[in-house]
Amino acid sequence: HCDNSNTPVWDQHSNMPKHQDLALEIDKPVAGLLADLKQRGLLEDTLVWWGAEFGRTPFTQNNNGRDHNPRGFTVWFAGGGVKPGFAHGSTDELGFNAVEGKVHMHDLHATVLHLLGMNHEKLTFRLAGRDYRLTDIHGEVAHEIIA
Repeated sequence: HCDNSNTPVWDQHSNMPKHQDLALEIDKPVAGLLADLKQRGLLEDTLVWWGAEFGRTPFTQNNNGRDHNPRGFTVWFAGGGVKPGFAHGSTDELGFNAVEGKVHMHDLHATVLHLLGMNHEKLTFRLAGRDYRLTDIHGEVAHEIIA
């Protein structure tokens, strides 16, 4: 369910039951995709990434619900050269900050590009007359998650 053209359906700050509804809505299709890719022998050549650039705070903020949290959140990968059945990193006891195995978004981008056979340090885009890297100057391949 990716059509966010009329409403940011996945951007639920205070409607936590909606997140559960969305998870139930997407669970079987994602499981079916992964099972189909595996059955056809395509999973090892297909990288599936589920996640975003932030999660949610583990606490509410007044009546505004849970805010965006880029300091500790979960993404998952399947196929495409990542370790299967592997969990990397952990958060503090509140689930607010990553404390072990921190992987920055620039590192995730560098890792995905590496798995796609690209050198993230050479991939640039031009903006306002200057070359930029998707991984900025900080991105490092997260070898710990690669099979």
